[in-house]
Amino acid sequence: MIKIRGIKEQDDVIMESIIKHSLETHGLDQEGTAYTDPQLSALTAHYTARPLDKYWVIELDSEVVGGIGIGMYDQEKEICELQKLYLAPKALGKGLANELMKTALSYASVHFKRCYLETRHELEAASKLYEKYGFERLDAPLEGSNHSAMDRWYIKDLQ
Repeated sequence: MIKIRGIKEQDDVIMESIIKHSLETHGLDQEGTAYTDPQLSALTAHYTARPLDKYWVIELDSEVVGGIGIGMYDQEKEICELQKLYLAPKALGKGLANELMKTALSYASVHFKRCYLETRHELEAASKLYEKYGFERLDAPLEGSNHSAMDRWYIKDLQ
C-alpha cells in the first residue's frame, strides 16, 4: 500500500540515508550537490521554517521509501524549485516517483507560476521523468543557484 504524507521529524534520518545512498551510488557524494546541504539531517525543520516550502514522504507498506520537496526559489518571480526527489533502491520501478511528482506539482501550481529544478546528466531516468511532466531544459542555471555540481537545469510553467 502506498501513502504520501508530509514529512515528520522521525523521517529525517531515513530521508538523509536515502538521499546520501542515492548520491553515493551515482558518484555524486560531493560538494555542490544535495549531499552537502546543511539542512539534509533536519529536513522537517527546514521545510516547515518557510511558509510555502513543503516536503512529502512516500510510504510503501508503512515504510518511508522516498520523498520530494517544493521550495521557494524566487519569490518576486513566483518560481519554486522541485527539490530532493529521491527513492530507496527497493522503491525504484514501481511508479512512486510519478506519484511524488503529481503531489509536488499539484501543490506548486496553486502557489507558484513556474517550477525550476537542477540535476546531473548521469541521472538519465530523472531527466526523462522531468521531461514527461513538461519540464523544458535550460542552457544554464537560473540566477541564485547554489548547487555548483549540477549540469542540467529545467523549468516548467505551472499556469
